[in-house]
Amino acid sequence: MVDAYVRGNQFTTGELRAVKRKLIYQHIAWLYTLREQLLVPTQWEHISLKHQFGKLAARRREKFGVGQFKNFLNDQQQQHYFSNAAEWENAPNKSTQIIHLQSQHLAELEEKEILHMRRQLDMQNVLNDFFDHQGRAERIKKFPLPRQYANLSFIFNCIFIFLLPLGVVAEFAKLGEAGVWLMVPFGSVVGWIYVMMELIGDYSENPFEGLATDVPMLSICSTIEIDLLQMLGETDLPKPIQPVNDVLM
Repeated sequence: MVDAYVRGNQFTTGELRAVKRKLIYQHIAWLYTLREQLLVPTQWEHISLKHQFGKLAARRREKFGVGQFKNFLNDQQQQHYFSNAAEWENAPNKSTQIIHLQSQHLAELEEKEILHMRRQLDMQNVLNDFFDHQGRAERIKKFPLPRQYANLSFIFNCIFIFLLPLGVVAEFAKLGEAGVWLMVPFGSVVGWIYVMMELIGDYSENPFEGLATDVPMLSICSTIEIDLLQMLGETDLPKPIQPVNDVLM
């Protein structure tokens, strides 16, 4: 929409290209800023747990998660996308402030007759959609599944695993003395399955935790960045994010 809507006969091609670049670069800055905000740990995440549980989660995050993908933006990208970072750096919600600045820029372009009023409204609707999408992601991050569901499901699994041997020992006893001992590996396998199901549900509650099980936000942001730069006519494109140790973030 930026490439198709930004027009103005009284402006040179270079001036219009600078306007397009500013809007596109600032949108890419919004992508990476939102990603960084979603990776900030909350109180209920695994990394915030007490004692060794939190320390273990922190080590896993550093060794197998986002810790493997540091300095993914080079100096040129940093300069392009965050040259105006002072305008939103001190805002409580940086990504929201970036969209607000985008809205202000669209209004300025309409005043300068670079952007027609109807086209400005169309693009403002797109920014409103970005607000909605950001809000959905933030709600997933900040408001976990009800704790009574998560806690009780864990307790029920523990009770089931504890009572399972008592419920099947009589059936295995019918196989003889050796059959009774078969209950040990059988109970272990069944208990392990239920523990893994509980862990999968626990880690799937938050796809923005910086662990290997996360939604690959960095890869998604990089793909959008490359697509936008190609539409803008840029030739010096960054390389797509590649998996590290079979993990794509």
